Amino acid sequence: MSENTPLLHYRLTSSGSPGTNDASKHSGTMSVGRGGRGSKDKSTQKLGVVFGVVTPTLLSMFSVVVFLRIGFVVGQAGLYQAIGMFLVAYLIITMTVLSVCAISTNGALDAGGAYYMISRALGPEFGGSIGIMFFFANVCGSALYILGLVEAVISAFGIPEGGVAGPHQVLPSGYFWSLLYGTALLFLCFIVCLVGANIYSKATFIILIIVAAVLTSVFSSFFIVGPLLVLPDPSVLNSTSWHAVNYTGFKLDTLEDNLLRNYTVDYTTGSMMSFTTVFAVIFNGCTGIMAGSNMSGDLKNPSYSIPRGTLIAVIITFITYNLLSLLCAWTCERHLLQRDYSFLGDINVWPPLVTIGIYSSAMSAAMSNLIGASRILYALSKDNLFGGVLALARKTSLNGNPWASVLVSWLLVQVVLFSGKLNTIASIATIFFLLVYAAVNLACLALEWASAPNFRPSFRCFTWHTCTLGILGCLVMMFLINAIYAFASIAFMLMLLMIIHYIGPISNWGYISQALIFHQVRKYLLRLDVRKDHVKFWRPQLLLMVANPRSCTGLVTFINDLKKSGLFVLGHVKLDVLDGLPFDPLQSRYDSWLSLVDHLNIKAFVNLTMSDSVRHGIQNLLFITGFGGMRPNTLVLGFYDDCIPQDHLQGKVLRSRGYGLDAVKPKKDSSAQRTPCFPHVRSADDPKDLQEEEYVSVIADAVKMGKNVTLARYFSQIGGNRSRKTLYVDVWPLNLLQPASHGYVDTCSLFLLQLACVLQESRAWSQAKLRLYLCVEDGCSLNKEEETKLRAMLKELRISAHVQMVAWDQVVALHWQKQERKEVGNVVDSAQNEELMEKIEEDQEPDIQTFPNNATQLTDDYICAVNNLIRRHGAPQPAVRFLYLPRPPADASRYLAYLNHLDLLSRDLGPTLLIHGVTPVITTDL
Repeated sequence: MSENTPLLHYRLTSSGSPGTNDASKHSGTMSVGRGGRGSKDKSTQKLGVVFGVVTPTLLSMFSVVVFLRIGFVVGQAGLYQAIGMFLVAYLIITMTVLSVCAISTNGALDAGGAYYMISRALGPEFGGSIGIMFFFANVCGSALYILGLVEAVISAFGIPEGGVAGPHQVLPSGYFWSLLYGTALLFLCFIVCLVGANIYSKATFIILIIVAAVLTSVFSSFFIVGPLLVLPDPSVLNSTSWHAVNYTGFKLDTLEDNLLRNYTVDYTTGSMMSFTTVFAVIFNGCTGIMAGSNMSGDLKNPSYSIPRGTLIAVIITFITYNLLSLLCAWTCERHLLQRDYSFLGDINVWPPLVTIGIYSSAMSAAMSNLIGASRILYALSKDNLFGGVLALARKTSLNGNPWASVLVSWLLVQVVLFSGKLNTIASIATIFFLLVYAAVNLACLALEWASAPNFRPSFRCFTWHTCTLGILGCLVMMFLINAIYAFASIAFMLMLLMIIHYIGPISNWGYISQALIFHQVRKYLLRLDVRKDHVKFWRPQLLLMVANPRSCTGLVTFINDLKKSGLFVLGHVKLDVLDGLPFDPLQSRYDSWLSLVDHLNIKAFVNLTMSDSVRHGIQNLLFITGFGGMRPNTLVLGFYDDCIPQDHLQGKVLRSRGYGLDAVKPKKDSSAQRTPCFPHVRSADDPKDLQEEEYVSVIADAVKMGKNVTLARYFSQIGGNRSRKTLYVDVWPLNLLQPASHGYVDTCSLFLLQLACVLQESRAWSQAKLRLYLCVEDGCSLNKEEETKLRAMLKELRISAHVQMVAWDQVVALHWQKQERKEVGNVVDSAQNEELMEKIEEDQEPDIQTFPNNATQLTDDYICAVNNLIRRHGAPQPAVRFLYLPRPPADASRYLAYLNHLDLLSRDLGPTLLIHGVTPVITTDL
């Protein structure tokens, strides 16, 4: 809404938006309870429904708007549209009231009102950002009422410019004089708040009596005062459109003339009125609904008083506004309603009484906004959301009054007074309050959608539909009032949210986001049907077994790049037996592991288990890790060698974004909490937890369970390799331990290619170049044909790689000097033939790329020659190599030979992945 809207003017008493005073209107007393005096006993909190909720809410909603806006609304919009506007406005307000009632009846409500509700429901980031905006809204609201009261006083008692001063008009006017009057009135409010909120709390009943008396006189005047001629506002005496207007008393002709709309130019601003501008003024006068809830710290039973008191106040104000609209339309000519917004005083049986009501309500509103701002600031400082920035605001007097917060709030209100632009302040305050109301609805909606068992409010007259209507209504009203301010306020809130997210401490209030995520994840996990899996939507889901995170941070980070938006789980086996232990020791270790995840900035889960052996522990993790379709399909192990591990976390402090399962609240010494609690790395003399045979058994177990297996070696060097400008990823898709094999299109080879392609598609490796090595016989006529087929396959699979021909005749000759190349069927012995026939009978694709039975013929010279071949063709040095991992032998007696051959094959190659794939992962279908 533009600043020319008649939101504030003396005759409008600058209160056009006072309704925006919001809950904070009487939030001043909220901290007198648990918030202001933590030692106060509940038995001394004697406020009930009437004095604790109904009275402050009525005083918030019955601001000067009720005296000076009714004629404006009916005169411009007509009786029909006026009642319709009230219905729409109160529909929006009622939706928010229902949300307030629901949250307030869901357990113990401490001092803090709206801020407490939002922060404890939506978490510290959202609650803190809304709390700051709530604070500034109260500051602007207090300045708004002070400036409005100053203009009202000057209009009545100030010396007119160029006019004839009356006997009572003795006050000089002007900007600096107005600032002086405002400063004096604000200082009076400051003194009252500095002494304590009890003074204002005791005066609320007197103020309510004054307002009720004024309203009684207004209603009775319509029936007592007869028809009379009313002179318009002095500001329009020289207007060409001026003429005498009348108060006619009850006449049907007058009522008929006021039924329909007649929008015209506002005489105070010169701007044309419309449905939007008039509706914005109406809505401003209907707010203040959270004044009662903000007194939660002083209520005997907040869960009982807030819903009943707030609803009673809303019903009373709704009836009063509509009844006054009817009486005005029935007794006053339209020109009187359009040209004299203070006509209620002119037709009153005792005109000064209306002025008294205007002044008392404005002063009460200014004071209560100041008190509310100080209490919100005090609550924010206690929650320590901004670190030491608000430390001063936590200081209190001996009786528990937060004098430092009062002082800061008073200074900020004084700063706002310098602007002197009432309409601008009113629009900003209104939008801030509407954003708070929308946040309350959002909090209730989130609690309802989360379906948390502990959300059981005794007030059940709400649904997610009412919450949604409340949110939409508040947002629509924000943009109707002023779209620019609305966008700016939302941007400001988001900025505060990000600041609190990064610098604020972790709270133990609970996060509604976690409840919502759990609810949605459970729902979609149930819908993730493993029977509908398809190869074209395959993605790696990796279980990385970690013995000690101190020595494998490079591997953990690399596997995070390899997951391609799939599941990534860090697994660990603790060698122990639960029998005889007083509790599960793993629970206290989750915090360090989750801190490691945060520190490395990876997207991974943590799954720890306890077992009597590493092999059984890994079996347990492969069996139970994940849910439904979210289960690991690939096991990643570090390579079994004699390298001495290095500690990559020595001296590091892990910056965690959350508590572990063993922490309830932050410790004073944050560094002690965040220091990683992992054991020291193994020295050369320490025995290993895993022996060679057991290590190969783990690989064999994973293959039997249908899991792909990846062995990672030398990844402590991955950081140095990735520092080069050009990265190369070398892929050797041939089973180098079975020279008779020429298969480049078996399941394992394609799995190898798929993982290399996945790595290249990650952001960290997007500039890496793939080099695919094709092993051929020198001078063979089939070489060109094989290269063409391989390039065609890569093109069909949409894999961009440089194919490099490698002649390996001399290497193969070391092993096959005395044997002719045999058909693949002759390579398999009788035991393998039986296994092959079983697979064929079951219509399964046989996987013959296994560790050969004639392993004894795989001499060390041959494997060392293969190793040298790989190193010779690795210039420039690749960042990582992908090698074919054959299936472990069926005979456990050959496990040591198998592991020895893998060691020789990958020795000194730098970061290397030995990969064995058992599942199809590539398709050419669309």
